[in-house]
Amino acid sequence: MTAMAPHGDRSDAAEEATAAQLEKRPISTVVIIIAMQTEALPLVDRFQLIEDRDSLFPKGVPWVRYHGIYKDLNINLIWPGKDPTLGVDSVGTISASLVAYASISALQPDLIINAGTAGGFKAKGASISDVFLASEVAFHDRRIPIPVFDLYGVGLRQAFPTPNLLKELNLKAGKLSTGDSLDMSPQDEASIVANDATVKDMEGAAVAYVADMLKVPAIFVKAVTDIVDGEKPTAEEFLQNLAAVTAALGESVTQVIDFISGKCLSEL
Repeated sequence: MTAMAPHGDRSDAAEEATAAQLEKRPISTVVIIIAMQTEALPLVDRFQLIEDRDSLFPKGVPWVRYHGIYKDLNINLIWPGKDPTLGVDSVGTISASLVAYASISALQPDLIINAGTAGGFKAKGASISDVFLASEVAFHDRRIPIPVFDLYGVGLRQAFPTPNLLKELNLKAGKLSTGDSLDMSPQDEASIVANDATVKDMEGAAVAYVADMLKVPAIFVKAVTDIVDGEKPTAEEFLQNLAAVTAALGESVTQVIDFISGKCLSEL
C-alpha cells in the first residue's frame, strides 16, 4: 500500500498533470493585450477582427474587445480603451492588470500575448524597430527596501518558454522591465540595470503577474520605438517612430500567430 500524499502535494501534482495535458492540446483561444489604439488597429485589420458590441466586461469600463477566427485560432484583441476623462490611451500597469484579469476570467485563453512598443537600450544591443521576445519580466519602480518585500516589489517572472518560435521567426531575446513612467529616473535606471533589461515598457510585468496567478501561459512581444540610453529625448523619439515601429510590431505579431496556429504549447 502506498503512503497518501499530503493534500498540498496531491493538489500540486494534479495541477502539474493538468498543465502537462494542456501543453499537449492544440492552442485554440488567444488573448492579445495591447495598450495603445495605434498599436492595436493594424492587427484588427490584419486579422479582420470585429468590435464586440455586447461587452463581456463590466458596464461603464472603457475596455474594448475585438474578436474573430483566424486560421484555426479564436483571436481576442483587448485594448484598455481611452481614459473616460482625458481621452488618451489607458496605458500603464493598473489598466493592464485589470484587462488581463477580466479577459482571463471571461475567455479562459490558452495563451496570452502582451504586444506593444517599448524603449530599448543600445548598451544591450537594441535598435529602433527591433522586435524582442521577452525571456523574463520584472518591475523597476516598486522599491521596497525590506528583506523579501524587495523581491516582491521586483516581481520577477519568467515568460512562457518558446524556443522554436524564437528560432523560427528570428526575433531577438531579452529581459523586459516594466514601470509606470515613460521617462527614467536615476533610481529606475539602477533597478533596470539590476534587472539586466534590454527593453522597458509600461505593462508587461503587470500582465505577467496576473497570468502567473491564474496559471495562463504568457509571452511578450515588444518593438523598440526609442533608445533610452540614446541622445534624443524619449517622448520625442517615441512619437517620431511610433507609426513605423507599429508596422514592424504588427508584422511580428502576425508571424507569431501564424506560427502558433495548429500547434500545442509544448511545440512553441
